[in-house]
Amino acid sequence: MPEVRVEFHEQLRELEQETLNTIELDATALDQALEAVQHRDTELAVMVIEGDDRIDGRYLDVHQGILSLLARQNPVASDLRLVAALLHTIMHIERIGDLCVNMAKLVPLMGEPPDGAGEIMAKLQAAGNQARDQLKQAQLAFAQRNASLAEDLVSQDDVIDALNRQIFQEAVEIGGSDVHTREWGAHAMLIARYLERIGDHTVDIGEQIAFVISGEFREFTDASRPNGVRA
Repeated sequence: MPEVRVEFHEQLRELEQETLNTIELDATALDQALEAVQHRDTELAVMVIEGDDRIDGRYLDVHQGILSLLARQNPVASDLRLVAALLHTIMHIERIGDLCVNMAKLVPLMGEPPDGAGEIMAKLQAAGNQARDQLKQAQLAFAQRNASLAEDLVSQDDVIDALNRQIFQEAVEIGGSDVHTREWGAHAMLIARYLERIGDHTVDIGEQIAFVISGEFREFTDASRPNGVRA
């Protein structure tokens, strides 16, 4: 293999590793955001917001690195699939970081949880734990080129979807006539929605993994139909 192609593949591997390592930053941000919500820790929430600059920086590094590679090389089909998948994957990773920031920004607004909020808080934590597990699974599936793990993210994501629906219903019921309680419930709904979106992003990453492996892009679920019908 010509030396220039060897260098190309080495740089592409480095960009893939940087992409997958950035998932660790997402997982940390998610854990910190959840802890900040659970303990009303505004200082930790600020750390999540400020730490997002690192995720954004990684996104720019990978994005510019891939564009630079494309400008210098003409990748063959299998390499081009990986290039395209990395561009999409790093975008999803960056957006997950943004969702963690959105959660952190709600911490100073929520205040003390009202009476009866314990079940909602527990479900938020459960949804967050599930989202973190899906991040790790997506990371492993990409590294191992494991199509089964990638597609299993759809079933895993059903857990977050169910929790999101439960939290919504409970937050509506907890509202009552008290203004603070209604506002707290609305914020809880938003956090549940952000966690649900993080789960969706892991499924999107799974679709990119399947594309790298098979060369055929397909959606795991049909977003145009209710209840996440398999595509």
